[in-house]
Amino acid sequence: MSKPRLATCSLAGCFGCHMSILDIDERILELAEVIQFHKSPITDIKTFTEHCRIGLVEGGCANEENVEVLRAFRRNCDILVSMGDCATMGGIPALRNFVEIEECLREAYVDGPSTHNPDGVIPRDIELPLLLDKVRPAHEVVRMDYFLPGCPPSADTIWAAVTALLSESPVDLPYPLVKYD
Repeated sequence: MSKPRLATCSLAGCFGCHMSILDIDERILELAEVIQFHKSPITDIKTFTEHCRIGLVEGGCANEENVEVLRAFRRNCDILVSMGDCATMGGIPALRNFVEIEECLREAYVDGPSTHNPDGVIPRDIELPLLLDKVRPAHEVVRMDYFLPGCPPSADTIWAAVTALLSESPVDLPYPLVKYD
């Protein structure tokens, strides 16, 4: 019998949640014995070739490419887990929701204190994904099954959630794993 597959992705975020996955340290070897890592920066597999049991999603949706990736995860994973504050609430990237897109782009590419752009050109290459009007948390784009809070969630929180899902047990995260006070 084949092992269940686990996929991960990083959308609009900082990659801190993936660092927490790596912070499970030697337990990652235990995990590798019972699952197959599939599409993930951890494996460098870039496309889905098989259906996955669990998808861990880091980051919210700031552009059209983020939306496409997230929708592909929903189609290709039985269980989707929104991991971290960017995926669950929009996080730091959602601070741009308080500024018009044109003003945000102008600050980034023209008026920023460390920007050198004497021609004042804002990139508009067709290769660049189109920005959404607002940064959206993952659950506003597709149905998410579980939510792991934190910036980032601790390695122990991720471990507890993934091992529970793999054993088909309820995901029970005791207060010490989700407290941030």
